Amino acid sequence: MRICNACRYCQGFCAVFPAMELRRTFSEQDLKYLANLCHDCRGCYYACQYAPPHEFALNLPKALGDLRLETYRQFSGPPALKNLFDHSFRTAAMIALLGVFLITLLVWLLQDQAVFFGSHLGAGAFYRVIPYWMMVVPFSALGIFALYRLGKRTAVFYRGTGGNSKDLLNPRANLQTIGDVLRMKYLDGGGYGCNYPDERFTMIRRYFHQAVFYGFLLCLAATTMAFFYHHFFNRPAPYPFWSWPVALGTLGGLAILVGTAGLIFLKTKMDQAPASKGAYGLDIGFSVLLFLTSFTGLGLLLFRSTPAMGILLALHLGLVAGLFITMPYGKFVHAVYRYAALVRHTVEQSGKKDKSGELPVSGERIFMKSP
Repeated sequence: MRICNACRYCQGFCAVFPAMELRRTFSEQDLKYLANLCHDCRGCYYACQYAPPHEFALNLPKALGDLRLETYRQFSGPPALKNLFDHSFRTAAMIALLGVFLITLLVWLLQDQAVFFGSHLGAGAFYRVIPYWMMVVPFSALGIFALYRLGKRTAVFYRGTGGNSKDLLNPRANLQTIGDVLRMKYLDGGGYGCNYPDERFTMIRRYFHQAVFYGFLLCLAATTMAFFYHHFFNRPAPYPFWSWPVALGTLGGLAILVGTAGLIFLKTKMDQAPASKGAYGLDIGFSVLLFLTSFTGLGLLLFRSTPAMGILLALHLGLVAGLFITMPYGKFVHAVYRYAALVRHTVEQSGKKDKSGELPVSGERIFMKSP
């Protein structure tokens, strides 16, 4: 980072470099904060004159990626669970399979086989296979568990990387950060896109990330609408295709399918040189689990009036359970840690502006041909 601070060739690339410029020395806390500001666009690697084969062999994306993974382990919670980040793909697969197995077994034991494999139509059809309380109680508990763990560990992360916890409640900083996140500001490479999966500039990674992000929000909105339909309008699921819960859930599910499939494809084609090898399983495991959850949800929509509904419902709910359980111990933590880092970045830059009267203008992005 001292080499980068002296050079500043990558000044306008992303949030890492303006944050770096506020420092002359770099503590362990500073470096972990900067690692979580990095969006792995890799522009600094391909533009760097000190990258391999230079004798400095500077590889900032890989170094920050390795350190980012270390922060996931450090701030994950109980020591016994930290190793989950080292075996994330296998862990996600095992937990998802266990969730599917347990839900299918419970339904099999509690329900008559004719009910499980039968066709069910009309309001409350899902609850004839799996009672309403069996859906609400366990999944509410899992959701609360995931939110509690993520919220608590994010506060620990913020303090552990040198931030003031009060900044996380700063309304102005949060509003600006939310705007940056909704636009995925730091995935546009200053307007040219990421150098991903190779040295060429492209927006494709940003588009796939936006598909996953907005698809997730649409599915959350669909679930919220279904809650209101059931509890306030006395309209139990399943709902007609053009109802708000189904329309939002369908659009969200399709967006997640496209986004996760695209990200998995890019991951298999990416240049390995600037990649953190330890993060590969973490990324793939989360993307595959999210893809399968959306895939089974859409399958349940298509075949809900057929005898396949029971097995598809159990399969989908098992995958959702696996997703909730692994959220605090998988790739999903990058979303909340990065958000917290961006809030701190906003606060720091606002403080710099308050002192000088204006923020420094980032340098123009300069294109270099690869040697």
